[in-house]
This record gives sequence, structure tokens and C-alpha cells, in this order.
Amino acid sequence: MSETKKVLFVCLGNICRSPIAEAVFVDVVSKQGHTANFEIDSAAIGSWHVGRRPEHRAQSTMKKHGLAYSNTARQIKKEDFNHYDYIFGMDDENIGDLNSRSPTGSTAKILLLGDFDPEGERIIRDPYYEILVAHRWLNRF
Repeated sequence: MSETKKVLFVCLGNICRSPIAEAVFVDVVSKQGHTANFEIDSAAIGSWHVGRRPEHRAQSTMKKHGLAYSNTARQIKKEDFNHYDYIFGMDDENIGDLNSRSPTGSTAKILLLGDFDPEGERIIRDPYYEILVAHRWLNRF
């Protein structure tokens, strides 16, 4: 792989699902020796948590699985739709929001992360409002 691929993971607030997805993807890419071939980040649909660290349960889950994470929440911006090659949303609402915010002619492919789940669980539910579903999701890897 010679061309750098740019990947962005997006959820509602960027404090639960998307940071975990980012950390997992960084870990997988690193273990396969392809770190130099990827730019990986995460962002939020909303601005409520901008500048904050991931929610304590997300941090605990990442720590339990040995996943390093030092980013803080940020909101997706118009430029992201042309900077990133792939933007992964966590649920159908995220995908709808991303599609509605995507500028005309943008180049990023907007995809539902769960569509790549080998067990067929398409929606990565928001653990901020539920029991930490991300813990179960992360245990698959």
C-alpha cells in the first residue's frame, strides 16, 4: 500500500463510539505495520463535548483492551468531507446527518461502520444513553 488513506469515524458526541472505533482501527493498522499508510481520526455530529476527553466508560473500555487514546472531541467540519477518503458513521442517524452536511461534490465515501460487522450487527448503539454496548462490541476484536 503506497497511498495514504484517510479515515474518519463519526458519532453523535465523539466521546464514546467514534473514539473507540478510532482507537481500535489505529491498533489494527499498527499491528499490521501500516501506520504510515493511514491518517485516522474521529469527530462528532454535535458540538456539545468539543475539547473533552472520551466519556469515562469509553476510557475504561479502551484501557482494559490496551488501546492508547489521547485525542479530544471535535465536531466534523465541511473540509472533512473532502479531506478524508472514508467517513464511517455509527448508526443510521449519523449517516443521515453526514449525508445532509456533506457539501455538493465532496469526495469522501460515507459508510455505516456496522455494515462491515461479520456478525451482521449494523448499528453501533450509543452507550452514552445505554449500558456500555461498546464494551461488548469491542470484545469481538
